[in-house]
Formats: sequence, structure tokens, C-alpha cells
Amino acid sequence: MLGVAEARVLAVADPNTQAAEAARTLLRAEKVYAEPEEAIRHPGVEAVVIVTPTDTHARYIELAALAGKAIFCEKPVAKDLGETRRVLEVVRRKGVPFQIGFQRRYDPPYQQAKSKIEAGEIGQVEQFIAVMRDPAPAPLEYLKGSGGIFIDQSIHDIDCARFLVGEVEEVHAWGAVRVDPQIGEIGDVDTTNLSLRFTNGALGVIQNSRRAVYGYDVRTEVFGSGGKLVMDATPKTPLWQYGSGVKADHYHFFMDRFKEAYRLELEAFFRFLSRGETPTPGARDALESLRIALAATRSLKEGRAVRLEEVT
Repeated sequence: MLGVAEARVLAVADPNTQAAEAARTLLRAEKVYAEPEEAIRHPGVEAVVIVTPTDTHARYIELAALAGKAIFCEKPVAKDLGETRRVLEVVRRKGVPFQIGFQRRYDPPYQQAKSKIEAGEIGQVEQFIAVMRDPAPAPLEYLKGSGGIFIDQSIHDIDCARFLVGEVEEVHAWGAVRVDPQIGEIGDVDTTNLSLRFTNGALGVIQNSRRAVYGYDVRTEVFGSGGKLVMDATPKTPLWQYGSGVKADHYHFFMDRFKEAYRLELEAFFRFLSRGETPTPGARDALESLRIALAATRSLKEGRAVRLEEVT
């Protein structure tokens, strides 16, 4: 794989033949398939990277596991706990390595923050704050099948909360339609506040929006008894222009902001495989982050706080 020394791409699959050929050229792949099933069954393939629409993840994970292939899959495994547990049980039973795609865990600022928190550099963690706003809503057809804003968008902040602070025991969600009335018509919201209570006593807040007119907005703060750590929305180019005002450029979307993290998480996946180590984040991270997102969805619908033990 381009830029990943431990891997070589044997096959790419995409029903869009132009996209498939472009990927083959970029990745120097040997074979192109129209259907992912064919690529997974390729006899030389040892590991599968699944970056397909959400509704297909479970099917391809199960197929790869049954074929004995290591698996990297973008979040989520599925949109409900039952299907997620069923597929992850197949992965466990077949004993294949599995990594879920929460790329922020490999973003250098988040990794450094994790190390500093574990080293006690900010003391006892007391508060977690995260903000993520996309530049514009995804197409309505995509949103209809996304599982809702907490499963589709907030889940990245939810995973960061678990990664940096610990397990969550209770959530309370609020949501509104402030961006596009059509999002409300499909039963979703586009603007949310999510409160978290961690099992260690810390408290958290996650704010999400489907629209930020200035571009992708992502910030995370962990506050403790001895200080705080801030992963801020830094300029895309480390240049500030001062004159009649102050100007700087800005990341437009998550693929731009976390480009390096996407590379690093795949490098880590193949490094884990080459060393015979267990990939991380793994099956439990996929399951628990989904549970929190589902608890948030229930909280929004029922207008009350929801404990994680209620979501089974």
C-alpha cells in the first residue's frame, strides 16, 4: 500500500469502475474487481480494508472473517447492537485480527494528550469537552441511512471521550433542527448537545452540528486538577496574516484535517499484523462507542438521561 511499508495491495474493489481504476493506479494494485466479495476471496489477500457504505460493513466483515482474513473497517460495524455483536462474534470465533476505524486515536495531538493524561500531567481528569461541526450536511439520501447524527457523526467524539477519559455510565442528549428542515422530516436532528457522566466521576459535553460556514471545526479539551490539554482547530497552514484584520486558512473537511491520522492508523494496523500483535482500537471499542451513541439516540427521543446499562 502506498506509504505503508508492511503492505502490498493485491486487489481493489469498487462498482464505480473509474474509481476502481484510479485506486489501482494510486495504490499500484494488481487486480480490480467490481464486487468487494471477489476481492475478499482473492487467494493471495491476507487482510481486508473496508471503506464502504455503512450498511455493507457487517456483511463484508463477516465474509472476511469466514475467509480467515485480517480486517480493518471504518466505523461503525453496524447501526444496532444485535448485528454488531453477531458479526464481532464471528470475528472472535474465527480468531482474525480486527481494527475499527477511529482515526483520531492516531492523530499526533490526540496521541500525545493520551500519553500526558496517563502520565498524570494534568492530574485527575474532571471535565471533557468536544466540538465537531461539519462544513455542510451530507446528502439527504446518505443521512436517511446513516443511523442518525449520534451514530454517524458524534461517535467520533464519543470514542475520543472513551480513549482520553474512560468509560461512560450515563448520557443526556438534546437536539434541534437548526440547519435544514428536511433533516427533521427524516426523523433526525442537525444540532446537538450531549452530556456524559463517566464511571470515574468526570463529566463531559459533546457539541455537534451539520454546518459550519467557515469549514470543518473540531476541538477537544480535557481539564484536570493540575491543568488542561487542548486539541484545537489550528490553521491548515501555520501562517497568520496581520493587517486590517487577522487572517488564516482553515481545514475544509475531516479528510483534510485528519489526512495524517488516516495514514497512521493504517500503518499501525499493518504493523500490528506483521508483529503478531492485537490491533487497536478493536471490537470492544466498536461495540462500546456504538452503545453510547445508541444511548444518546434514546435519550433524545425519550427526553431523559439514559444509563448505559439500559442499552443492551
